[in-house]
Amino acid sequence: MKAILILNAGSSSLKFALFPMIPELADRPRLSGQVEGIGAEPLMHAVDSSTGERFAEGLTVPDGTDQNGQHRLALEFLFEWINRHTPGVDIIAAGHRIVHGGDHYGAPVVLTPDVVSELETLIPLAPLHQPHNLRAIKSLFTLMPNVRQVGCFDTAFHRTRLPVASRFPLPRSYYNEGVKRYGFHGLSYEFVSRQLPDLLGEEKACGPILIAHLGNGASMCALRDGVSRDTSMGFTAVDGLMMGTRTGSLDPGVILHLIEQKGMDAKALSNLFYKQSGLLGVSGLSQDMRALLDSDEESAKEAVELFCYRAACMIGHLSMAAGGLDALVFTGGIGEHAAPVRARIAEWLEWTGLRLYTAANQRHATRIHAKDSKVEVLVVPTNEEWMIGHHTVNLLGLN
Repeated sequence: MKAILILNAGSSSLKFALFPMIPELADRPRLSGQVEGIGAEPLMHAVDSSTGERFAEGLTVPDGTDQNGQHRLALEFLFEWINRHTPGVDIIAAGHRIVHGGDHYGAPVVLTPDVVSELETLIPLAPLHQPHNLRAIKSLFTLMPNVRQVGCFDTAFHRTRLPVASRFPLPRSYYNEGVKRYGFHGLSYEFVSRQLPDLLGEEKACGPILIAHLGNGASMCALRDGVSRDTSMGFTAVDGLMMGTRTGSLDPGVILHLIEQKGMDAKALSNLFYKQSGLLGVSGLSQDMRALLDSDEESAKEAVELFCYRAACMIGHLSMAAGGLDALVFTGGIGEHAAPVRARIAEWLEWTGLRLYTAANQRHATRIHAKDSKVEVLVVPTNEEWMIGHHTVNLLGLN
């Protein structure tokens, strides 16, 4: 079986998907899962879609193995496990999610050591994501030297954004150094936007549309003519919407206060903004929206309400960039599965003429708007891994 391997490497996890070529790229992976707990006690969870069988296996890590070594061990384990469960598999290419392409890359690229060296210069722009993305690529150069690799960038989809939307009101010298708004989750937006002509019709799909990618990481994108006009995330993936553990947009004066009055340094601030805030910080209970929706605690209800309020506010903001609001599309873990969240956001947006059909929303139908709604509301599952596979196949001429 010829197959395309998709990798998404994080600081403590390695997500993967194996898509068969039968003879074209399959709609869903044969195997998918992740190695989590890298740096502590690595454990692999996976599922075989052809049988529904689920797997969980721990990794043996020699004493003294550092984070880099554990990432390499995770890759080695993954390749051995894939070959064990799909005998005869022939991995003909690998596609990677790379968070940041900066101004260098606006489209997928074949990865070489020179390209990786150039991407390493962007690490200061995405220090929590970029190094781990690139580590997997470099490991694959030695572990599977004959497998061609393709990098796909979360920033690339937003290269079409309005020029004014890329700037901060800072001195021009900072903009020239790369301190600007880039936007992320581009692979998700690209996949969802490709589904819209079939769901909305060609004409409406070119109108003002907002896609809400709501999950542990959350953002929104304003589309017009099928391309990004603006997005909620900016210089980093901590900007914009409230998230599972991330703050979203924050008054810079709060940061100054924490430095001057609390004595916090960059490491402490990063930990606070990325790992201790958002739903987890406000609720004091959990970053998991499912747990908060099931909770009777007032702090849980407050966290959910703040999440929905800030999402609705962002929809109002981005509707201006799109030039209106003909359709709102929910995707991502929360967007696809949390009906109460969609309902509460819709309540905040009643002034737009948006109305949900309650029964359709509760059963997670594709179309969840009422007949008299002035805004179409859709639920569209995203598939970033397939999008990466699609780009890999096309760029390498494997179709």
